[in-house]
Amino acid sequence: MATQIRHILVAIGDVRRAPQRELRKAGTLARAARATVELFHAIDEPDPARSFPETATQAEVDQQRGAIVEKYRRRLERFGRDASLRGVTVRCTASWDYPLHAAIIRRALAARSDLVIAATRGHRFRAGLLLRNTDWELIRHCPVPLLLVKSSRAYRRPLVLAAVDPYHARAKPADLDARLLQAGGEIARLLHGSLQVFHAYMPLVSVQPMAMAAAPIVMLPPEAEEAHTEQVMRTICQLADKARIPRNRCHVRMGEVAESLSAFARRSGAAIVVMGAVSRSAIMRWFIGNTAERTLDRLSCDALIVKPRGFRSGIERAPAVTATRSRNLRGGARRPRGAAIAARAVPPPFL
Repeated sequence: MATQIRHILVAIGDVRRAPQRELRKAGTLARAARATVELFHAIDEPDPARSFPETATQAEVDQQRGAIVEKYRRRLERFGRDASLRGVTVRCTASWDYPLHAAIIRRALAARSDLVIAATRGHRFRAGLLLRNTDWELIRHCPVPLLLVKSSRAYRRPLVLAAVDPYHARAKPADLDARLLQAGGEIARLLHGSLQVFHAYMPLVSVQPMAMAAAPIVMLPPEAEEAHTEQVMRTICQLADKARIPRNRCHVRMGEVAESLSAFARRSGAAIVVMGAVSRSAIMRWFIGNTAERTLDRLSCDALIVKPRGFRSGIERAPAVTATRSRNLRGGARRPRGAAIAARAVPPPFL
């Protein structure tokens, strides 16, 4: 994460009603960081450049496209005048692009965003809020730090919890934990909150599966388990010392990561959990497991997803067809019109 947040991109999927949670949190962060906010919507209705009859003139197509873009831009402008964004410079952008996660990533890269804010709006199943495919694709491919808004709670001196893994049990790059602490520390500083460190580990007692036989339980003396716990705590404290985080803000729990982290986040009242993400192929995820997926689905608070240094997204930068119109707002007041409609057509990217 950049040491300073200058530009925040808020991805808005439904323009029929104001996304109050995202706007409120974007406004809070933007005012604290003195950053600009861009409200972005990927238009999903048919593009006249493709759906109009072949007999239509280019002027007629451009006029129709401009009317559609203007319609969405006006809706975004209405959101930009929300009280939660008062005092913030807001830009509104609508464009044709697909799929949704690729459109968001492309816009974030083009605008040189330092933070992307998106809401999770999955369907509730039992007690959990299951994330959608778009959410997962953003988590895996967005190179910009991604704030997934899951809670409606406002940020008031929030507890920011960085979930680290210094043992790299899930094949994380060595520098990712330092980046998690840096990102979490920056958010906590901006919001006048506190940063704490969390790590969950499994006991030494393990079950080794064997084909066509019962899985034997390997029992170890209590002293070995105690020494293991002390070693884990020592490693976490050393990581915290490098980031100048007091040791009393380090929390180590024995147990499965998803269960332990989500439970601790609820008990501690954490507002944001900072997690690392590494994009892997589907077959790698099958063999390594879905720890991140289970953890994110169980969290009831917001999650800040950070990528390792040097991460490159596999998303093509050029959209299939783009038409955009943007306008800047300052504290809810309108400014003169900015760029006119820009349209271009290129071969669809392979995504």
